Amino acid sequence: MFTTTLSSGKLGAVSDLIRLPRQYGTLLVLWPTLWSLFMASNGWPGTKLLVIFVLGTFLMRSAGCAANDIADRHYDPYVERTRTRPLADGRLRVREAVFVFLALSALAFGLALFLNPFTIMLAFVGVLLAVVYPLVKRVSHLPQVFLGMAFGWGAVMAWAGATGGLGPAGLLIFVANIFYSTAYDTMYALMDIEDDVRIGVKSTAILFGKKVYRALAAIYLGMAGTLAVAGYVNDMGGFYYLGLVLSLVLFMLTVASLRKDPTRKGAYRAFLNNVGIGGIMLFFIILDFVF
Repeated sequence: MFTTTLSSGKLGAVSDLIRLPRQYGTLLVLWPTLWSLFMASNGWPGTKLLVIFVLGTFLMRSAGCAANDIADRHYDPYVERTRTRPLADGRLRVREAVFVFLALSALAFGLALFLNPFTIMLAFVGVLLAVVYPLVKRVSHLPQVFLGMAFGWGAVMAWAGATGGLGPAGLLIFVANIFYSTAYDTMYALMDIEDDVRIGVKSTAILFGKKVYRALAAIYLGMAGTLAVAGYVNDMGGFYYLGLVLSLVLFMLTVASLRKDPTRKGAYRAFLNNVGIGGIMLFFIILDFVF
């Protein structure tokens, strides 16, 4: 009975470590990956590639959460939002979290082995980005930019997985995701800004200060402009650009709502809006190929 209770407790802690009940992070990584995958494969990548990249995204995002908590274990107890994470409150030991990270990374790499050799090589870069990202906030106010590189690497791999190489549209989607991730993670960082200032953690939310709303609007414009160029070089049609315009309008409305309600709850709602808008962009990409 004791063993069962202990095992259940550990499983619950691992679930919290990889944010299993909260999959919005997986979707934020998945959207640009699928933008790239569908555009590279002219609308349908095939079941094999779709399963590999969807499942691989889940595994690597989960591994990234474990890496993040390992790196932040001495900071999380002092931040209101993160003090109940399993390493911060002692439900998991560091070596257990490291094992989870390695196991998930190994499973993701196993999936990559079903892809072409070039994409397998790119997978090593993805793991490196996932490991390095949590350390950036110690030395730079731009960890959100580095997060965009880590989250956007799936777009580079997806293009390579579908075509066997790199293409300008795939690289542009990677750059667009840097804008996308910087925007939504700045909103996320606004929830912790007081605690982050107190403990010395850096972020774009702190860097932008009172100009954060203007900065967010400019970042979304940069994202839309980059995706517009990606669509042009990939010969996308009217539905693609309609989706892009609609997404930009929704992003600007999100910034406006955040300005109106700059509380922790308002920042969280604005952050979550990005999940739905990324999915809308994917819908219009698929629609563009259907019609």
